[in-house]
Amino acid sequence: MKPLYTILLLALSNLFMTFAWYGHLQFKKIAGLQKLGLVSVILISWGLAFFEYIFQVPANKIGYRDNGGPFSLFELKTLQEVISLTVFTLVTVYVFRTEKLAWNHLVGFGLLILAVFFVFKKW
Repeated sequence: MKPLYTILLLALSNLFMTFAWYGHLQFKKIAGLQKLGLVSVILISWGLAFFEYIFQVPANKIGYRDNGGPFSLFELKTLQEVISLTVFTLVTVYVFRTEKLAWNHLVGFGLLILAVFFVFKKW
């Protein structure tokens, strides 16, 4: 169950991260948020990032091998990056609707899968 909890918490964390880091770029589409200044946008992003950490820290604590979890630090970081790019892609394509998924993105994701293989492979 620890691998599943770790992955689910990382996915939730990255959902908040995506909105904290990139959501403000969509404010021009939302009435009432269009004229916010930089300080307001930073504070909103920090508020969202708070929830990112609420999920990120337990995910790493539960998942880390030295705490009884199944993953090394390299494995945790690799999982986080793959989940981050997956969540970012889904939000960008299906929620923000600002980008189209192209062949070069798929090639890049294929290389990420290859990276996961090399990081998790016990040589």
